[in-house]
Amino acid sequence: MALELPPLPYAYDALGPYMSKETLEFHHDKHHQAYVTNGNNLLKDSPLAGQSLSKIVKAAYKEKNQGLINNVGQHYNHLHFWQWMKKDGGGKKLPAKLQKAIDSDLGGYDKMRADFINAGTTQFGSGWAWIAVKNGKLEIQKTANGENPLMHGSQPILGVDVWEHSYYIDYRNARPKYLEAFVDNLINWEHVEEMFSEA
Repeated sequence: MALELPPLPYAYDALGPYMSKETLEFHHDKHHQAYVTNGNNLLKDSPLAGQSLSKIVKAAYKEKNQGLINNVGQHYNHLHFWQWMKKDGGGKKLPAKLQKAIDSDLGGYDKMRADFINAGTTQFGSGWAWIAVKNGKLEIQKTANGENPLMHGSQPILGVDVWEHSYYIDYRNARPKYLEAFVDNLINWEHVEEMFSEA
């Protein structure tokens, strides 16, 4: 089953002023599309081709297949990244079950917010900051390039892209400002809760 680029779950201008139409057009239509195209080329004639996306991602990491880690990993990451944002998202109104886990595992909302932003700010070069479930507990993590928590034995429930193409048009080099805007105004906590329930 070939990888496919789904349409965004909202209009290109829905996330303004925090993420512009121009950023979404470039990021979704050009960057994500490239991961899909390259991923499909790499999977052609591969024994992994018929597997589920999460199986391919884990196998690629295990086999140290850098091409698949980069492209199929990034496809997985972005499929969720678009879902992890919504118009009028973010802020402190979290579903109760998720709030409880953040309180017990991550020291409450304010500490989680600071630690998540710090993970994204201190990820050197390209990569991602995450909240993931590991051994039944929430953890804040960061990964380089196209890697994700699945490759490291955890289940991601929230991730933010800190590759420059994710924020440079809107924030130039001010990555912390972009991360603050993401947490305070964009996170789709319902999608996070859904992934938390599945984890």
